[in-house]
Amino acid sequence: MAFVLTSPAFANGDVLPQAQVYNGMGENGQNLSPALQWQGAPQGTRSFVVTVYDPDAPTGSGWWHWVVANIPPTTTSLPEGAGSGRAGLPADAIQVRTDFGTPGYGGAAPPAGRVHRYVFTVYALDVPKLDVTPDASPALVGFMVHHHQLGAASLTALYGRAQR
Repeated sequence: MAFVLTSPAFANGDVLPQAQVYNGMGENGQNLSPALQWQGAPQGTRSFVVTVYDPDAPTGSGWWHWVVANIPPTTTSLPEGAGSGRAGLPADAIQVRTDFGTPGYGGAAPPAGRVHRYVFTVYALDVPKLDVTPDASPALVGFMVHHHQLGAASLTALYGRAQR
């Protein structure tokens, strides 16, 4: 079975729903992390990491919208709002700082112009835990994921704001 990530909120290539758009920076979304589900994790998976990344952000390094580490291997889904202060993250999971400057989900908020891609990824790791704290950077988590990754599954949504 292939390692697959899905969401009931959108399919791969769909426009990101307003529920997952940021509330600020010129946007009026609900800023809720979407429900996510995955299956087919590689044998030997001991934990998961979930990320949301915009490679099209005009920063030279993209924009990290959400990073959750230390998700137990028995977890196969996260409910809507789990990264937005609502219940739903497993007890041992930890959200780290995003490019908004704080831990937790930050929705789409691109500058006016072209459409951006929002890449949701779940990584299967060969370790039960990454040694990170909420003030860790997404780059540090990415470095650790690179060294412990057994597999990854991604889902991409699109969102843009018209020029005014």
